[in-house]
Amino acid sequence: ARQIEVFTAGCPLCEPVVEMVRQTACSGCEVIVHSLREGAGAQRAREAGVLRVPMVLVDGKPAPCCQNGAITVEGLRAAGVG
Repeated sequence: ARQIEVFTAGCPLCEPVVEMVRQTACSGCEVIVHSLREGAGAQRAREAGVLRVPMVLVDGKPAPCCQNGAITVEGLRAAGVG
């Protein structure tokens, strides 16, 4: 099963991405949402090198669709989310 991590800061752009990931993810995927407003979430973001939100990691690697531009369902699927 893939591990999908979503990093958010509770911003208006973040919540729709969290929902998109949850709806797109396969049933065997583990979706973990990290809030940068919490110590553990901020710590994980530093460990993973996350510099912007929303950011999606698939098995610990940034999804290519999240590095430039808008996050889309197609981009998530291409990255292996679903």
